[in-house]
Amino acid sequence: MNKHLRLSIAVAALGGILALAGCANDQETPEASPSAEHGGHGGDHDGMDHPADGGPVPDGMVDATDPTYPVGSEVTLTANHMPGMDGATATIVGAYDTYTYSVDYTPEEGSPVLDHKWVVQEEIEDAGDQRLADGTEVVLLADHMEGMSGVTATIASSTDETVYVVDYEADGMTMTNHKWVVESEIEPTS
Repeated sequence: MNKHLRLSIAVAALGGILALAGCANDQETPEASPSAEHGGHGGDHDGMDHPADGGPVPDGMVDATDPTYPVGSEVTLTANHMPGMDGATATIVGAYDTYTYSVDYTPEEGSPVLDHKWVVQEEIEDAGDQRLADGTEVVLLADHMEGMSGVTATIASSTDETVYVVDYEADGMTMTNHKWVVESEIEPTS
């Protein structure tokens, strides 16, 4: 009985330690210097509550008329938004013409997130159809990450490159309908 009790306590303690370790990185945290090579992402998504399926695109998205990478194309990602993404093979599942923004925001509960890539025009409340200027404060409708939807954000930068939705596998996770990757973060698969 004494051995059994000690073993039970040790297992419970180990379980508690593992649970706490898993919670320690449950929020995006800003990095001191985002990667300039890949456009940077102020906080990586490691440990983030990011769904494996990104779901449908927002209403009002306009399909790209002549994308460099049509739907069904196999490509190599050069983005580093998520662990294992840079260099991963991906399949294009959607290509759209819109304005795409990098934003700074603070989730409902958590640390500030700098240079979050990407949010599209259709994921910004009352964005209209004109490109928004850097520094503009907006309300996010995007729900890529927990605590993102409904918060105020500041536009850090923007692009009018074709933006893509991709399926890919990295670090043992299969991501479907991952939003978003811009054209400069993709290259042909060799």
